[in-house]
Amino acid sequence: MDTKFARRTERIGRTTCSYWRAGRCNKNPCRFLHIETPSPPAACGYGNTAYSYGKKPHSSSENTPKYGSKKALLRDNGDRGDATRMAKAFKKSSPRICKYWINNNCVHGEQCLYLHSWFRGDGFSTVTKLQEHKKVITGIALPVGSDKLYSGSTDGTVRIWDCHTGQCAKVINLGAEVTSLISEGSWIFVGLQNAVKAWNIQTMSEFTLDGPKGRVRAMTVGNNTLFAGAEDGVIFAWRGSSKADSPFELVASLTGHTKAVVCLVVGCKMLYSGSMDQSIKVWDMDTLQCTMTLNDHTDVVTSLICWDQYLLSSSSDRTIKVWACIEAGSLEVIYTHTEENGVVSLFGMPDAEGKPILFSSCRDNSVHMYELPSFSERGRLFAKKDVALIELGPGGLFFTGDESGLLMVWKWLEVPKVASS
Repeated sequence: MDTKFARRTERIGRTTCSYWRAGRCNKNPCRFLHIETPSPPAACGYGNTAYSYGKKPHSSSENTPKYGSKKALLRDNGDRGDATRMAKAFKKSSPRICKYWINNNCVHGEQCLYLHSWFRGDGFSTVTKLQEHKKVITGIALPVGSDKLYSGSTDGTVRIWDCHTGQCAKVINLGAEVTSLISEGSWIFVGLQNAVKAWNIQTMSEFTLDGPKGRVRAMTVGNNTLFAGAEDGVIFAWRGSSKADSPFELVASLTGHTKAVVCLVVGCKMLYSGSMDQSIKVWDMDTLQCTMTLNDHTDVVTSLICWDQYLLSSSSDRTIKVWACIEAGSLEVIYTHTEENGVVSLFGMPDAEGKPILFSSCRDNSVHMYELPSFSERGRLFAKKDVALIELGPGGLFFTGDESGLLMVWKWLEVPKVASS
């Protein structure tokens, strides 16, 4: 008996009970120390519910709880000034926006560990937020010469915004998901299930272009031809017609993709199509024949842009690939940029100084901005959900539409002019 008790005492003398520290030890006697309080162990009450669930662990260096680094920055160590300074420093470097702040209910204020801003970087700013859509924004268009902005959404509506007031001037309820929307000249093209709607904003005429099977996910115009990619993998092509019943005539159905076509772009006298079948196809604009198939991506090809003599593609495989023509006439990848998350869409535009900026919308509710050709990060835009679309406007304006239905208007800031001596 004495020997056993002596061994137990020896064990008690070495270690403090971690459960007792947290107020959860229910052993009596316990083989570990209960001595980090001026009261004797019996006064703590091992079964005291109020103590067990209401008291915070101690914050001494000998008894530091295993918090993550973010929580540890805000731990009350008696110096609120240091905690605030550390929180601000973390906030400044944090790449994430506060999900509570975007819904106007963050209670931490300046001590919040995350950004309370829609962007990080300089040279641009937010102009306004247009928050009428209820679901994913699938198209943004600002027709040349018009003072109206058009936006389409899977909530089944096309909204027409007054560019002077920022107010929604008209809502067109189509009764079906709008899966794409573009403009060309005086025409607005709206992709729907099994059809494309064509509206002329000058004559106020409307036509329905039938033929596609499933949702029309992507459209583009080139060589006086409207191309629409459908869910069954077929690309439909219409050209102008003199027929009285419709100004458009179906001239071709481009087949080859085995799954939905999700992106289209025209450049260098070629049509490029990206698909859920993980491939990119290159089509001759004159013959409308497929000249090559590119299979370097390992997931859905989500976006395509042509920039100078280069083709840029993005994918859910988390990569952006830069393609260039080689002597044999085929396209080869000359550079691959990897993101931490899948890429939703790409867009390119010059900044206020004329520098080429690539916008890469990723599956982290943000848009990464890169200066080309170095791919050095220029800044980041944030959204409530993933940004599905980016579109260029006049006078340094550009627009982003996310999957929550939020349409943001942005503007490049003018570079201050240096006075000549």
